[in-house]
Amino acid sequence: MGFRTALSKGLLKMSEVKQELKAQVELFRELTGHLPPHMDGHQHVHVLPEVRYVFAQVLEEYGIKYTRVPVEPGLRKCDWIAPSLMDFYQGVEEDSLNTVDVFTKHGIRWPDIYIGLSTMGKNMSVGNIGSAIDAAVGDFLGQGPRSGGVTVSVELMVHPGYPSAPDAGGCGEGPDDFSQSWERLHELQTLMEPELQRHYKTRNIQLCSFKDI
Repeated sequence: MGFRTALSKGLLKMSEVKQELKAQVELFRELTGHLPPHMDGHQHVHVLPEVRYVFAQVLEEYGIKYTRVPVEPGLRKCDWIAPSLMDFYQGVEEDSLNTVDVFTKHGIRWPDIYIGLSTMGKNMSVGNIGSAIDAAVGDFLGQGPRSGGVTVSVELMVHPGYPSAPDAGGCGEGPDDFSQSWERLHELQTLMEPELQRHYKTRNIQLCSFKDI
């Protein structure tokens, strides 16, 4: 919604970004009675240059231990993803890799594996989710010697919901095309499929939240 353009033009003050982040954490605590166990940025803005530093500082100040590092294994092989979306992802991937050291320095953690863009919206199906998880876990376990009984954490990014009404919701400028489409409802229905739950059970996959890790 113009955030990346404003950052590239030097129009953002990181002191104000930090103020906004802290305000959101405080509002979350006011509404729920506790701090969030996990925090990231819409469209991955938390890994952008400059932003990543104040974001990490805020998480460390509040003791929020988990975030997202959106580097999806095998994504470049997914020829069904539109070129414009792939270009966006490649920029996100570069920013994410440059953020790892910053988050590590501030004691912030993230799941072993991130999946989401390859299974997003119309591309989400029980088969695609299962294949993406199986392939990613296989690659992760094959990266080096590991002892038996290894537990691997996987974040599956999803957008379940209902189509937004025009001019309602969104991030300050109204809902985008994706939030107004049928694809969010499609994700919701797919995630509720009994077949998917059976797949999790046969693969010994346990669903959990970040506070359970």
